Amino acid sequence: MRAALNPFSPGSGLRPPALVGRDTELEALDVLIERTRNGLDGRGIILSGLRGVGKTVLLNEMRFRAEDAGWFAVNLEARPDNAGAQNARRILAREITTQARQLSRRKAISDRVRTALQSVTAFNVKIGAAGIDLGVEIEPGRADSGDIEIDLPELVHDLCAALQEEGNAFGLFIDELQDLDPLLLRALLVTQHQAGQRGWPFFLVGAGLPHLPGILAETRSYAERLCDYRTIARLPDPEARAALEDPVAKHDVSFDPTALQLLLDASGGYPYFLQEYGRSAWEVAAGPVITLGDAQASAVIGLERLDAGFFRSRWNRATPAERRLLVAMAEDGFGPSASSEIARRMDLKPNSLGPYRANLISKGLVYAPDHGQLAYTVPGMDAYVRRHREDLT
Repeated sequence: MRAALNPFSPGSGLRPPALVGRDTELEALDVLIERTRNGLDGRGIILSGLRGVGKTVLLNEMRFRAEDAGWFAVNLEARPDNAGAQNARRILAREITTQARQLSRRKAISDRVRTALQSVTAFNVKIGAAGIDLGVEIEPGRADSGDIEIDLPELVHDLCAALQEEGNAFGLFIDELQDLDPLLLRALLVTQHQAGQRGWPFFLVGAGLPHLPGILAETRSYAERLCDYRTIARLPDPEARAALEDPVAKHDVSFDPTALQLLLDASGGYPYFLQEYGRSAWEVAAGPVITLGDAQASAVIGLERLDAGFFRSRWNRATPAERRLLVAMAEDGFGPSASSEIARRMDLKPNSLGPYRANLISKGLVYAPDHGQLAYTVPGMDAYVRRHREDLT
């Protein structure tokens, strides 16, 4: 079949041709938009789950819907390193300023809009991300103290006051939220808390790994009451079938039932894996029916691609010593693994495991589902380690 028509698109954050199985999460965002339009309160939304379940795609879709509804929508991706902490604030300031240009272009600027533009400009200058002129003079004493926990709430308050004039809201969409530096994360939670108490239409919509809700609760004890928490998991069988069948049906192509089942089993229902196997099946098949033989070949090709990209890129982030821990975890399958048992397999004292554990959590390769436990953040990582054990150790 023609490669140019291949409907499958594996890639980080790339929207699949059939966005299925996420209706309840998208409906939650739609309800929030409608409530805001009617002057009613609401809560932010937090998405958490393993790698490859489609959190970034879902977060992007939510942002697009918010933009279409007229929201002041700002996008940010957090990074775990020290440079990321500095850059996140500059990017946040720059993105807010870029969006604020829409307010500055209005023919008639109200007092609230002018105040908001002044606060945005002051915040931008203080963060060190100046360069975009909003056409107003800075008014000292607002969003310019240099303390992010003071400046951010003031900025959000002034922006929300301006947005409320037209029934709009401020949505801050952050991917990899668990990697945001603690000071900025705390300021965001404080701001969301104040917004809820005072009726500001400001909503944090974030996505991150399974331990994200715990990080938020540790940062601010009231965080669990600030947002609507949604766990994003692999797709149930009907939706996983649709993710493979619907895109090819548009080209008058279909799956033999045995071929479809083989690819469903190989993918485990994980959206990223479905895209990879679907792409390989399209490339292999002559069409118009994708046969069992096609599926068997594409399962091999798809797995090779996953090993070379999805799994290998994450494995390469770990040091040799940290890889020993990942190998030790593989004996428990997908886990979770007891930290004490991992230490025994590595011939370490349990308290010596701490630095490796902390580094791997920071790198987003493992998380702690419960006290004294570790689990992979990447589905299928245990099988990858077993397949390549001789090469990896």
